[in-house]
Amino acid sequence: MGGVTDVLDPASVLGKAIIVLNAFAADDTGVAFAELQRRTSLPKATLHRVAGDLVKARLLVRIDGDYHLGSHLFELGMRASVERTLLEVATPFIEDLYERTHETVHLGLREGAQVVYVAKIGGHRQAPSPSRIGGRMPVHATAIGKALLAWADEDERTTVLSGRLERLTPRTITAPGRLRQQLDSARENGVAFEYEESAVGLVCVASPVLDTNDRPIAAISVTGAVTRFRPADQATLVRAAAAGVAATLARRGRLGEPLA
Repeated sequence: MGGVTDVLDPASVLGKAIIVLNAFAADDTGVAFAELQRRTSLPKATLHRVAGDLVKARLLVRIDGDYHLGSHLFELGMRASVERTLLEVATPFIEDLYERTHETVHLGLREGAQVVYVAKIGGHRQAPSPSRIGGRMPVHATAIGKALLAWADEDERTTVLSGRLERLTPRTITAPGRLRQQLDSARENGVAFEYEESAVGLVCVASPVLDTNDRPIAAISVTGAVTRFRPADQATLVRAAAAGVAATLARRGRLGEPLA
């Protein structure tokens, strides 16, 4: 499962609750109790008790016998200061980027070897994409992930490059040396590219949002169908949008404006 469960005792009450919440996938519309038990491996009685407590806390809801993530989780998520501020600042820039390109625009963060998508804007003609708000993808297989990893500390890069690089499509880069070359190129040019590496038929360009110490806060990407979209043609726009978000965040910090 990864993430917070790596540092929590899975036998604790909180650990069990996190295991249950993490068992839900981004595309789940409802999960039956039997499936939830299969995913969590918790004893039946324990899962009944934990799920019941989560329902009482509005972190889960039960509809027609299936469990769904509750609206209170969304409320709590919107109170997260860093992500909320980032969304407030980035939204005008990613909306403008969409208007200029009419392709799918993403805003994402890195958590270890994964990208977490926190915003996605796409029109009626957007190409089918595996990304979704709150969903995750491997950093090595996405332009947005490569943009974030390119500016990460060397030890973080090494950790990802020495780990398992899953092949999602025939074009996914799984050779650490070749991936490192792409990261170095992204660092030099300010943008990273993806050519049908996360999904067949999709190409993408991304640029990082950097803080005043050149550390990656987030990244912005534009994704389109390989039949019509040329990522290199939009590199300047994507780079400018990421720089605009970075400059606005820095200005808020300098002026002492609240970041939450």
